[in-house]
Amino acid sequence: MEVACHMFALKPGKANLGGTGDPQGYFDLAKKSLLKDPTAFLDKMIKYDKENITDKCVKNVRNIIDKPEFSLEDVRKANQAMEGICKWAMAMMKYYDLLKIVNPMREKVAEMNAQLAIVRKDLAEKLAKLKAVEEKLGLLEATYQEKLETEQRLQAKIDDCNLKLERAGKIISGLAGEKQRWTETVDRLGKEYDHLIGNCLIAAGMTAYSGPFTAQFRQALEKEWYEKIVELGVKIAPNITMKEILEDPVQTKTWTANSLPSDNLSIENAIIMFKSRRWPLMIDPQSQANKFIKNLARDPEEARSGIDTCKMSEPTLLRNLELAIQFGKWFLIENVGEELDPALEPILLKQVDKSGSLRLGDKSIPWNNDFKFFLTTTIPNPHYAPETQVKVSILNFAITPFGLEEQMLNLFIAIEMPDLQKKKDEIVQRNA
Repeated sequence: MEVACHMFALKPGKANLGGTGDPQGYFDLAKKSLLKDPTAFLDKMIKYDKENITDKCVKNVRNIIDKPEFSLEDVRKANQAMEGICKWAMAMMKYYDLLKIVNPMREKVAEMNAQLAIVRKDLAEKLAKLKAVEEKLGLLEATYQEKLETEQRLQAKIDDCNLKLERAGKIISGLAGEKQRWTETVDRLGKEYDHLIGNCLIAAGMTAYSGPFTAQFRQALEKEWYEKIVELGVKIAPNITMKEILEDPVQTKTWTANSLPSDNLSIENAIIMFKSRRWPLMIDPQSQANKFIKNLARDPEEARSGIDTCKMSEPTLLRNLELAIQFGKWFLIENVGEELDPALEPILLKQVDKSGSLRLGDKSIPWNNDFKFFLTTTIPNPHYAPETQVKVSILNFAITPFGLEEQMLNLFIAIEMPDLQKKKDEIVQRNA
């Protein structure tokens, strides 16, 4: 136990002296410090700092184990556990002797590693400088190549500009007679700009409120609003109408080619139908609007995915609506009554959430911007509640004697004066 005490640098005190057979007190000291917890003692032996054994410790231990009378055989006979401690101490002494040989070698290795690190550092610096030079060289080569390409591109632009100048000269020479028309167009657009606010008031008011009324009432309404706007001092074009402001003659030509009646009322209805933010509900006793929508939807430039038609009483109405919304089809509901199904309200109000979906019933349907929704009724004079009127744009397609006169006049011109009609169509196409 004296060896163990020396290994762990334990010195006996006065309290450890005086024991029988233990004059120096090492056994008593070991018993109280080491043997009271064998597990901890074993752990200390395992984790012993063998790299830093002191010379004093080695001297004290070797003074014991190097004595001629010291024998492991005698220790084993006395106590097998003591034999293990002695073997451990002797192993530590051998390790100490090996360190005397190995440590100088370790120091040499550390010195060589330090030198190697310096050399590697120098090498890294040289490689970094080499890389920087290579990168600069690559950058210069890239810049040179870029300049060459720029030169070629600029030369191509010069050639292109010369060609365009030559063509422009020919065009200017050929269009010298258009100068007067262009000057007149600039003057007209300048005046239209001055009248923009008043014109927009007429167009917006008629689009929002005139849909349910007949042609005569619309004309009276436009006249009254025009007089009021002039009275308030707002600039407005003389005798302007909603049709003059919003009509696209080429688009109107497409509409009339697809069975839209050619009278002003029908054309105004079509303008409101496609300009208003609310879906149209068309009063259509003669099915003119119904026929027009179906024919127009056959044009792939107008309706990419075609059109589906359905009646309000059909059980598959909502299912067909879901598919039309998802795939961007036009959808026409025919023969609507005076009350609308509450299930249509999310569509009428366009309740599309931030994710781009519309909730119809208990389903969330992706909204396709190509989707358009139309409703028609054959009731000649329906009565819709105010809460219904604010959700749709009601349009009156019912034929009146005044509207019929206009349609007959247009038809008469097309049949009896085809040259005049052809000239009109050519002017429309040229202005477009």
